[in-house]
Amino acid sequence: MTDMSGLTVFLMGGWTDEAEVSRNTAKACFQAAQDAGWTCELIEVEHDIASRLADLKPRRAFNALHGQLGEDGNMQGMLNLMGIPYTHSGVLASAVAMDKPMTKTVLGQSGIRFADDIPIRISGGIITPDQDTAPQTPYSQTPFSMVIKPRNTGSSVGVHIWHDGDDLPQQNLWPEDTQLMAERFIPGRELTVSVLHGEPLTVTEIIQSNRFYDYEAKYADGGSTHMFPADIDSDVFATAMEWAAIAHDQLGCRGISRSDFRFNDATGELIMLELNTQPGMTNTSLVPEQAEYKGISMGALVSSLLEAAQCD
Repeated sequence: MTDMSGLTVFLMGGWTDEAEVSRNTAKACFQAAQDAGWTCELIEVEHDIASRLADLKPRRAFNALHGQLGEDGNMQGMLNLMGIPYTHSGVLASAVAMDKPMTKTVLGQSGIRFADDIPIRISGGIITPDQDTAPQTPYSQTPFSMVIKPRNTGSSVGVHIWHDGDDLPQQNLWPEDTQLMAERFIPGRELTVSVLHGEPLTVTEIIQSNRFYDYEAKYADGGSTHMFPADIDSDVFATAMEWAAIAHDQLGCRGISRSDFRFNDATGELIMLELNTQPGMTNTSLVPEQAEYKGISMGALVSSLLEAAQCD
């Protein structure tokens, strides 16, 4: 029988670009947990969060934070030190998955295919490699499209697609200390797979009119249409499911994760973009939809994550 005793806190907000999405995730999951019988409290994360938790002495924490602070291992480390069991992945899996190039390095021998990338900087209107070992031809002189993005954010924050002939993005699109990377742009269809406790749920195709599956398409009402199961070749479907499960396992993820892909019909190329250890769980999010498709209600989904809460 599920032990619902003690206070469960839902951590939300913070001071990153993804704070509002975090609040939406927390409120949706909080309501589902309350309806399922858990004793819950919503907690806005500020710089005094450690002292607040020490006063509240919660039995467990639902980590509804997105992006840096809550998704990169920092909050997980603090909760470990305080002995408060928490949902989702631990320190190492969170830190590795949040850093996109490091994810590729760790999964390099897994058989999963990724787009090539290099670290970059933008200076004087030219995009150049940001390390001595990277290719020295400026990307802004190459005749192909690329995706410029921070190496360690989520929710498509700060992502810019540059096509040959476009004006270069302005440096003020990103905070001055942002570490950027450039990947070759992969044309095709957006696919995603949620993995719950090690088991992939299904493949969803995301159809939207924006240039790519950006922040607005992810979180605005009507921003995208989700087709599941995706109407794709069965071999591609099976590979996406397999890769998502492999990535979840090899990175050491817990609870829920979501892996995002691009599939090019013309070439048959399937590419993993990233793995999210704290995927959105709002009213427009992909994870609750895929769980519902598998017969798992929002209340059952949230309860299963709380039941699996632990420290590293």
